[in-house]
Amino acid sequence: MLKHRKSNVISYLLLSASLFGSVAFAKESVEALSHNLTADQVYQGIKSTLESNLFSLPPRVQGHYAIRQYRMTGEDKYANGALIDLLTIAEQQAYYNCQLDKPGFSKAESQKEVAKIKPGIRGNARKSAIAPYPEFMFYTDILLRYASRVDEFGFKGPCHDVMINTLKNANLAPALTDKKMIKSWAAQLINYVFWAKQMGVGDYYSAYKQAFIKTYPDSEDAKLDKSQYKNKIYGMTHFIFAASGYYQQPVDAKEYQWILTYFENNIDRILKDTTEDIITEVGISFLITGNANNPVVDKVKKHVIAAYHPQLKMIPSPKGEAHLSSGEHRNVLAMMLLKWPETLHKGPYLNDITSTKRYLPKLVTPKSTAANKSSQ
Repeated sequence: MLKHRKSNVISYLLLSASLFGSVAFAKESVEALSHNLTADQVYQGIKSTLESNLFSLPPRVQGHYAIRQYRMTGEDKYANGALIDLLTIAEQQAYYNCQLDKPGFSKAESQKEVAKIKPGIRGNARKSAIAPYPEFMFYTDILLRYASRVDEFGFKGPCHDVMINTLKNANLAPALTDKKMIKSWAAQLINYVFWAKQMGVGDYYSAYKQAFIKTYPDSEDAKLDKSQYKNKIYGMTHFIFAASGYYQQPVDAKEYQWILTYFENNIDRILKDTTEDIITEVGISFLITGNANNPVVDKVKKHVIAAYHPQLKMIPSPKGEAHLSSGEHRNVLAMMLLKWPETLHKGPYLNDITSTKRYLPKLVTPKSTAANKSSQ
């Protein structure tokens, strides 16, 4: 018994050293531990873990955390993390946007992105689905993704007009409404739909909604394996998240009642067959639509709190891995769920914040003040 305890202690110490000593963190699985912590204690534990390790994480992950924390709190200190994101993206835009007139550039860059898809059942399905659309990933996951982010910060990026004209001339509808594509990338596709509308380069919402419902009719849920069920639910949460500008503003529940009602009726399967990331997003979907008192929210909060590992001070992955770089998404969502604010904050508009204004990249141009932006 004593040897067994010593072994557990040594394993925990090694795991802790791995967690807090490097960005790689723990590769080994960890056992779930029961606890009686409150929502605030879980929130504070995750916050402490993320913020004490933030500088060891990739710029993209730092930005993801900081942007969400700014939109939850409105605290200017998080604008600096968003500035790191802008600095990175502006350089990327200068490379991509300003070479759009180069023959074959869009297709070549798109194929580079496709090549990054990891092999496996899901990865192979994604490569197969996207094969008929050789430029799609470049138009969406690069041009639209970066343009929408820069826009949310209150700027236009380099070679902006060239990029806008390119996207206006690109018909994204066939890929967005392709059943195989939806089965591979439901959440990502609805993101692209809203980013296209945000940038004024196309309105694909009605077509995508119709195609999504046709791909995943509720009457055929029993036929969906866990992977496809997760894809469906993840896609549904992102209808609402994208409509909010990714936590910048509340969403009218009426437009998405079909989703909220579905979540209410199927919460037991959602808790059983999806992941903490997706489950947390289901709870946030009710918060952002003004339904904080819905019983689903309480069920989700209890599930998320129980998933928290009190020694690691984070929620491990579904495989039990404490890998903070990939786990930031799951954990910042849990923070948002457990401490949802009364008011959401747009931006951050980095040209209107003293701590970031003087460090803006020269590659971007302010497009409006925060006052003008909020009145639009």
